[in-house]
Amino acid sequence: MLNRVINLFPVWAIMLSSIAYFNAEFFGAFKSSIVPLLAVVMFSMGMTLTWGDFKTVFKKPLLIAITVSIQFILMPLFAYIISIALGFSTDLMTGMVLVGASAGGTASNVICYLAKGNVALSILMTVASTLCAVLLMPALTFLYLNQLLPVPVEGMLKSILFIVMIPVLTGTLLNSFFALKLKKIQSIFPLLSSFSIIFIIAIIVGLNHHNLNVLALPVLLAVCLHNVMGLIAGYAIPWLLKYDSQSCRTVCIEVAMQNSGLSVALAIKYFSVSAALPGAIFSIWHNISGSLLALYWRRTH
Repeated sequence: MLNRVINLFPVWAIMLSSIAYFNAEFFGAFKSSIVPLLAVVMFSMGMTLTWGDFKTVFKKPLLIAITVSIQFILMPLFAYIISIALGFSTDLMTGMVLVGASAGGTASNVICYLAKGNVALSILMTVASTLCAVLLMPALTFLYLNQLLPVPVEGMLKSILFIVMIPVLTGTLLNSFFALKLKKIQSIFPLLSSFSIIFIIAIIVGLNHHNLNVLALPVLLAVCLHNVMGLIAGYAIPWLLKYDSQSCRTVCIEVAMQNSGLSVALAIKYFSVSAALPGAIFSIWHNISGSLLALYWRRTH
């Protein structure tokens, strides 16, 4: 069931986004729901974790450190370079940098499973990058954008704590102590997470109705380039360091599948509606590319 949900995620996202495009006013009215919906996504992630997962992060430090380094050094740099190369406005560059500076997305764990990667390692990487993002995402946004516009580092830090850390830790706490009682409803949380992200994307499409005709193709190109560069770097670097194929696939997927929902929420809250567009399109695209890559690896490994 979960596999089916992830495989069909891009289809549902495109369908609801199409509806949102033609009903922009209706979906745009849900703008204030973006942050609570993302908190639901992060809580759902927490409900798949236990305290043991956090402890295990420290038992595999090298590969996780490599992944986090690619995630927070190369991905924001790629986003910035692509934005410069395509002559993006400040708003779109802001959106791209926010996507680049995001942690690994929750869908990466399921795509990793489909690709016959190391799922336990993927979960650890997501946990590690999510924890690092609390400080690094505001810092990197300031580093790349402070000369172009004011970057509210303190506000972003507080928002990430409330949107990401508290829901994740709350979900983890509940799952750690009440795992047996919650076992019957565990399958609800990936579904809840997927539909929350799909609705967030639809809201952004509604809010960007007037921008889409002009910006959709350039932003899609930028997002595709960014994702592909992440996939290549994520596989090539551990491969050059002599890691096995399964570990390379795991890092590749984790690095290239960003928590773009968080970039959308921060863009809306602190910057502009159009700054949220790269994150919304990335949310659809990385699930398409990830699913296709997983299908290929599943057949060849």
